[in-house]
Amino acid sequence: MGGNRSWVTEFVLLGFQLSAQTELLLFWVFSLLYTCSLLANGMIFVLICLDQRLHTPMYFFLSHLAIIDVSYASNNVPKMLANLVTQNRTISFVPCIMQTFLYLGLADAECLILLAMSYDRYVAICHPLQYTVIMSWTMCMVLAATSWSFGFVLALVHAVLLVRLPFCGSWEVNHFFCEILSVLKLACADTWLNKVVIFAAAVLLLVGPLCLVLVSYTHIVWAILKIQSGEGRRKAFSTCSSHLCVVGLFFGIAMVVYMVPDSSQREEKEKILALFYNLLNPMLNPLIYSLRNAQVKDALCKALQVRAR
Repeated sequence: MGGNRSWVTEFVLLGFQLSAQTELLLFWVFSLLYTCSLLANGMIFVLICLDQRLHTPMYFFLSHLAIIDVSYASNNVPKMLANLVTQNRTISFVPCIMQTFLYLGLADAECLILLAMSYDRYVAICHPLQYTVIMSWTMCMVLAATSWSFGFVLALVHAVLLVRLPFCGSWEVNHFFCEILSVLKLACADTWLNKVVIFAAAVLLLVGPLCLVLVSYTHIVWAILKIQSGEGRRKAFSTCSSHLCVVGLFFGIAMVVYMVPDSSQREEKEKILALFYNLLNPMLNPLIYSLRNAQVKDALCKALQVRAR
């Protein structure tokens, strides 16, 4: 294994290949988006920790989503920003594999956390009398631990299969980070096993959870329509619509990247979609949940009032 990968000790991240002025402009835009995502997710996490009213299963999972989003962006964006303002775009083999491993592990964990959040909403709306029994803190801890552990175990499988390949030809990765499909194109050996595992993982962690989410929300919508109170229906729809927005954005783009057949224009489109995952999605998630959630807005107002005194 060591002999195989010794042929290539580092890769070059090609990035966007634009003019120097355009890349400098992108540096400032992306830096602003990255900073906003860190602040927004940090705010959500701190509010959940400090406000006792947010110590519920739904916000417990939301705090994990905030941690994932911060980690996800911080895994790839700093290197991308550095590459926009420097001519040295190399990345060593081991950091590249680690970047791939963390990217996949965090993405897999987010899929399962979003599934756990939909199950929480299903129990809360369809079985409200048994909610505290079903969604106990033990159950929440088990769901969260399973999401993290399963996500990173599967990412480890991808990383091991990637490390075994020889990279003896081109070392230019046509992406702004070590995205697994882009790295696989540089291998000078058959990568069919890697691609089969990637597709199987996409079915397992994208199609499977998405189907379960849709089934859950079919029951949720049916239960909401039976609610007599108009205020009760509005509150239930508000909470669920926030989660559906996040689920739709995350799963939809992931399925386009990893399940749509290859094409000549795919690499450039993947870069744009990857920007959404690394910059926009981590920033949009806390905004969607905070702007559409009265409890989070109340907690923020309370925190600001306490700070002002």
